[in-house]
Amino acid sequence: MRRLISLSMAGPLRRLIPLLGLLPLACSVPDTPPAATPASTPIVEQPPPVPSLAPMLEEATPAVVNIATESTVAMRGNPLLDDPFFQRFFDLPERQEPEEQRVQSLGSGVVVDAVKGYIVTNHHVIDQADSITITLRDGRSFEATVVGSDPDTDVALIRIDAEELVALPLADSDRLRVGDYVVAIGNPFGLGQTVTSGIISALGRTGLGLEGYEDFIQTDAAINVGNSGGALVNLNGELVGLNTAIFAPGGGNVGIGFAIPVNLVARLLDQILTYGEVRRGQLGVRVQTLGDELSASLDSNARRGAVIDQVLPDSAAARAGLRVGDIVTGVDGRPVRNASDLRNLIGLREIGEQVALEILRDGDPITVRVAIAEVIRIRATLPEPDRASNAPLLL
Repeated sequence: MRRLISLSMAGPLRRLIPLLGLLPLACSVPDTPPAATPASTPIVEQPPPVPSLAPMLEEATPAVVNIATESTVAMRGNPLLDDPFFQRFFDLPERQEPEEQRVQSLGSGVVVDAVKGYIVTNHHVIDQADSITITLRDGRSFEATVVGSDPDTDVALIRIDAEELVALPLADSDRLRVGDYVVAIGNPFGLGQTVTSGIISALGRTGLGLEGYEDFIQTDAAINVGNSGGALVNLNGELVGLNTAIFAPGGGNVGIGFAIPVNLVARLLDQILTYGEVRRGQLGVRVQTLGDELSASLDSNARRGAVIDQVLPDSAAARAGLRVGDIVTGVDGRPVRNASDLRNLIGLREIGEQVALEILRDGDPITVRVAIAEVIRIRATLPEPDRASNAPLLL
C-alpha cells in the first residue's frame, strides 16, 4: 500500500412485545363450582433478526487471501566509498560486490477463478518477488506463480495449484453510484483477514499520480497497509473493486481509499490470459487539457475537454479524419474533462476496438468513429509527460 505523494448497519432497537392472553369469559353460571382456571401464560413474540453483513461475509471472505512475498535487494552503501580519490586518500579497499538483503512484504489478493486457481492482486504487491506465498482463510498455504502483470494499472494475475477454492463473483462496476455501501476485505498490517465497511465516496478519480492509467473508485471504508490487492465488495458479496492505495498525509487511514474498478480489472485479465501481457492501442494524436487561455485562442465556448494539437501521419486518427484544433469532449458517451481522462479512456482499449469520439470542431458538435491501432514507435522517443502540468500527452 502506498501513500499518495505516492455497515455496519445500525440495527433496529430490540423490542420485546409480550402479547398477554385474555382469560376466557364465562358464558353461563353453572350449578356446580367451576373447575379452577389455570393462570394465563404470556406469549412472547420473537424479535425480528438484526440486520447483519455476516451471512454475506461468510460467503465472500474465503475468496480473499493473504499474500507474503520475499525478494532480494542490494544494500546501498555510501557513494563516497566508490570514489577512487577517497579510496586512495584514505587507503580504502576496493568495494566488493554490494551486499544483498532479504525483504519481506505483505498484501492481499482475490480468487477470481476457483477451478484454475487464478488470483488477482496489485502489481506492486508481487513486483520483483523471488517467492510468493498464498495463505487461505482455512490456513492452507501455497506457492504462487505469476501469470502476468501490468505496472501501468497496478494489476497482476497469479496462480496457485489448489482444490476447494472459493471465487468471488464479479459485479458491474459501471453501475456503481456514489452512496452505495461497500465492504473492504484484506490483511492490514499482517493482522490477518479484516473487514471494514463504508460507502462509495466518488467515482472516476484521476490525476492522483499513482499509476499511468487512473480511473479509481474512492471509498471511506478503512483501507490500510497490507490491504493492497484486497477485495472491495458490494452487499451482495460481489467484487466491485481491487483496493490499491490510500491518501495518508499522517501515515494512517483518514477515510480516503482508492480501488481499481472490477470492469477494468476484468478487461486487463482477459489480455493477460490471452497474450501474457496488456497490449494497448493508440489514436495517434497529441492532446492537452483545454484551459481558459486555450479555449479563448480557439474562440470556443467549451470549458472542458482535450484539444488535439498534433495528428501523427498514417495513424488511426489521421485515417478517421481528426484535425488539429478538434476538442474531444467525450468517448462512447463518457465525458472527457481533460487530457488525462482521454488518455485513460483510450489507453485501456484493445487494439482494433472501435470508439466514438464526441468532437467540437469550429464550434459544431460531431461524432467521429475511430478504430484503435497499434502503437506507433515514435512514442518511445518522446519524454515522459509531467502529470502535474498541462504538458501534451501522446495517445
